[in-house]
Amino acid sequence: FSPDGQRVLTASGDRTAKIWSAVSGECLRTFEGHRGWVSSAVFSPEGQQVLTASTDKTAKVWSAASGSCLRTLDDHDHKGWINSAAFSSDGQKMLTASRDRTAKIWSAESGKCLHTFEG
Repeated sequence: FSPDGQRVLTASGDRTAKIWSAVSGECLRTFEGHRGWVSSAVFSPEGQQVLTASTDKTAKVWSAASGSCLRTLDDHDHKGWINSAAFSSDGQKMLTASRDRTAKIWSAESGKCLHTFEG
């Protein structure tokens, strides 16, 4: 759900994520650009951005309003699918977790990988 509860975000095996109206069920926006299944999709804390994770070993940050891709998180270190992604509660950082047994913290502002956890 979006922070205001008015929108729902879904991830799909068709390589897209979608925002839906929680009231009408209408598809409001489709995010296209991943080369693999989208395994996770979440709103930023303020609801202005969307973070997706994919089996293409990347995560992407999107504008919730326009649907444009703002940044691709891909430092070539994730060797496996990215299973999930999340924003920190203040929206300043993002976390990705991969099947390669790593998790990474990223700067939301720069898109740089700040820390890698292995194991």
